[in-house]
Amino acid sequence: MVKEKPNSVRTYDEDGFKRRAACLCFKDETEQELMLITSSKEPERWIVPGGGIEPTEDSLFAAQREALEEAGVKGVVSRELGVFENCDRKTRTHVFVLIVTEAVEDWEEAISMGRQRKWFSFADAKAQLALHKPVQTSYLDLVNGKINGKKDGVG
Repeated sequence: MVKEKPNSVRTYDEDGFKRRAACLCFKDETEQELMLITSSKEPERWIVPGGGIEPTEDSLFAAQREALEEAGVKGVVSRELGVFENCDRKTRTHVFVLIVTEAVEDWEEAISMGRQRKWFSFADAKAQLALHKPVQTSYLDLVNGKINGKKDGVG
């Protein structure tokens, strides 16, 4: 099913890249279990919740809105990982770490699109993303670097 948002407006940065925001939704502060959602276009694939930034939104608000719409979760943002560029799709995505405090039973895209969510171990989430969303694995590389005390840059 193709995702349709009739009131949605795409926004672009000064370089013509689509502005996006996403949340890595972790079960707790240990950041060892990560929630992924099924893709709206290919329901057998697991992805990180995220989407376009509306004209009146900042990236943090957009990321939290997308987590609620797509994954049905609310939580506390612990940090911004950075901005990740996908030159093939001409997008720049602001990625945040969200510690989930609430998972609603019936959320918007579960009802309208049949979207599912599932907790994965960090390693299993990375393996799932590597299959179809290699750019999203780079989000996890940065989280892993921070867990291990490394200082990684964001490109």
